[in-house]
Amino acid sequence: MDATAMTGTVTATGDRTDLTLLVVEDDPAGALAVPELLDAAGTRVRIRTARNLTEAERLLTDDVHCVLVDLSLPGPRAAAGDDPLAPLRHILRLAPRHAVLALAASADAELAAEAVRVGAQDHLFREELDGRLLSRAIRYAVERKRADAVQVKLAESRLRAQENARLERGLLPTPLLEGSDLRFAAHYRPGRSRALLGGDFYDVVRTPDGTVHAMIGDVCGHGPDEAALGVELRIAWRALTFAGLCGDELLSTMQQVLEHERESEEIFATLCTVDIAPDGRRAGLCLAGHPSPLIARQGRVARLLPYEDGGPALGLLPRARWPRRQVELGGAWSLLMYTDGLIEGRSDGPDSPRLGQDGMVAMINRQLASGLRGEELLEAAVTEVRSLNGGELTDDVAVLALERDRTRG
Repeated sequence: MDATAMTGTVTATGDRTDLTLLVVEDDPAGALAVPELLDAAGTRVRIRTARNLTEAERLLTDDVHCVLVDLSLPGPRAAAGDDPLAPLRHILRLAPRHAVLALAASADAELAAEAVRVGAQDHLFREELDGRLLSRAIRYAVERKRADAVQVKLAESRLRAQENARLERGLLPTPLLEGSDLRFAAHYRPGRSRALLGGDFYDVVRTPDGTVHAMIGDVCGHGPDEAALGVELRIAWRALTFAGLCGDELLSTMQQVLEHERESEEIFATLCTVDIAPDGRRAGLCLAGHPSPLIARQGRVARLLPYEDGGPALGLLPRARWPRRQVELGGAWSLLMYTDGLIEGRSDGPDSPRLGQDGMVAMINRQLASGLRGEELLEAAVTEVRSLNGGELTDDVAVLALERDRTRG
């Protein structure tokens, strides 16, 4: 070893990070016989020596940055066959988070290259080893290991994000409207950053008798637990609707589902359900603490459907009732159902009053007058609400539209 690059009396190195090297070799008078070295950059490298794999396991503590393993070291007793890389493989299993260097004779260049393919960060030849080369190899190996760990974490993060996105997309509803002459559109924007699913939920189905059932709801809060509960409630609503439940009987059963699935008694959910008769001219409306839908009939301005007979949000009162109100729709109409994220943003920047239902109705009437319908209308509504709010909305937003554009007898 180059004596000018190694010393046993090194002073502190200021703000530079000291490194610790564990050398695993069975030669007591081996190439590394000093306790530490100081490289050209001023980094101090402390050296520990283990004479076998058992001793290496004892000395391999969290403060070790790099392991230098001699490939000529006898392999572990449990190793089968004559694998010359058995000592290295053993160290790699013991130290998955540490940088590892392989030490070999220059005549074993092929074996040294294979060591890198197996998992070592680099290899060194015993005949060429000096302090300067070793210190540089240690620094590079440690940084390479850190970079590899970062890349692994990034890859795992991307895979988790892709998996979550696929899962959340699969949990969003697919409306079942085959055979209906109603047109459907929906817009969904979760309040959570980089999420696809929030506590808002909706669904639309057509039952065998020709009735179209639509629902929109909101679990209080907008985190992952609320999103999961919203999915459970939506699936329960679809199953109960196809089972023939409607009105108070449906919402009472939905409340039982909520009470059973929620994490605490403080969790509640608002809900609005509409069942549209097969002729498209009448509907039943139930409100459970939810804002009333907006209807735009042909030739008239949009207005809110009656909401005086609504019941409480699900999960608030154990024996609550939710009356079903009959509503006349007419021949041609558009029905807009939404969650409170659409109306609770500001009307003119951060310190202005809330937009509210009256502000939303005025906004929708302006957009309808400009000829917007369906998905274009919903997109424009959410975009304008964000603009009026003066920035991104913090609450989940779900809005859906059902439209009948022809008159039937």
